Amino acid sequence: MAAVSDLGFDPWDPAFLADPYPAYADLRARGRVHWFEPTNQWLVPHHADVSALLRDRRLGRTYQHRFTHEEFGRTAPPPEQEPFHTLNDHGMLDLEPPDHTRIRRLVSKAFTPRTVERLKPYVRGLADDLVSGLVAAGGGDLLKDIAEPLPVAVIAEMLGIPESDRGPLRPWSADICGMYELNPSEDTAARAVRASVEFSDYLRELIAARRKDPGDDLVSGLIEAHDEGDRLTEQEMISTCVLLLNAGHEATVNATVNGWYALFRNEAQLELLRADHTLIPSAIEELMRYDTPLQLFERWVLDEIEIDGTTIPRGAEIAMLFGSANHDPAVFRNPSALDLTRTDNPHISFSAGIHYCIGAPLARIELAASMGALLERAPTLRLAEEPERKPNFVIRGLEGLSVVV
Repeated sequence: MAAVSDLGFDPWDPAFLADPYPAYADLRARGRVHWFEPTNQWLVPHHADVSALLRDRRLGRTYQHRFTHEEFGRTAPPPEQEPFHTLNDHGMLDLEPPDHTRIRRLVSKAFTPRTVERLKPYVRGLADDLVSGLVAAGGGDLLKDIAEPLPVAVIAEMLGIPESDRGPLRPWSADICGMYELNPSEDTAARAVRASVEFSDYLRELIAARRKDPGDDLVSGLIEAHDEGDRLTEQEMISTCVLLLNAGHEATVNATVNGWYALFRNEAQLELLRADHTLIPSAIEELMRYDTPLQLFERWVLDEIEIDGTTIPRGAEIAMLFGSANHDPAVFRNPSALDLTRTDNPHISFSAGIHYCIGAPLARIELAASMGALLERAPTLRLAEEPERKPNFVIRGLEGLSVVV
């Protein structure tokens, strides 16, 4: 087995972060699983393996429903990080059945096709207003002017967070999500802990207010479900709200800027889209495949598994490379090409199995709304300057995307 370092896989190297896809091709060519010493993880780069492992119940997002840290051969997190882990570990993304099943069933009521469909006019109206502002200004930063405010406003509206309280939401989210990168620094951890405390305190006050004065929002719905005997603790409510905000906009924000940057670098495909707006649905799927917002998804090995003759023991951690899987030529014809007309597109950008993104239908509506508004109201939109990529690997995005109308 080749050393991963010999294959160009270096998630802290700016050159790799700029374009990780050639290194992924090397990983796939050299085998189905690779040990990566710097993070003590097994990397899985092939689409078939990633897809299967996402559905494999021998793996879990947590192990604490079955083992103590000691039994699993792991060290407990440092005590000073407790606020982050308490917040993170009670959200359904990091839970396994039966707790995952119970919480997801309650939250899914807010994401039924009918509920999401009803949000379309609100999302489209918001997108139109944001794009109108960008056009009136003659351009701006697509990240800060369109990509961030749209999904944050939508999920905040669903949760019932007043407009006057929404300012800290994005910074809190960014600081918390820093912990999902590989080997986060002590400074990153400290920021995540501070954001976890502040966000939790805010939501505790919001929940108390909604208990006294319920509204037609998701927080009130979770309180009602608790009162009717569905056993949702206050911590689970808080963690669920934070997860919905973080997951409910991170993918959409980064898919928007990654997608438009890809379009600006593929002029023929952009012109095709400008000429035919009916391509928007397939364009969204292709852009999420082409430059995947979530590059890696981790799972713990709860029971020993084998991949291509390599035994991976209980207690190990698997890192499934979504970005690599989405460029696997065994599944995608000419995967390095951006093809907005691609119809056979089983990308796994929204994950799969029991942890499939519950907000995927809403994300697609948001992406379609902003893309449609930009194509209609800013048909001459162009890149003003080359963007700077964020120094992150797991959550792939840009520092900004300056555009001119």
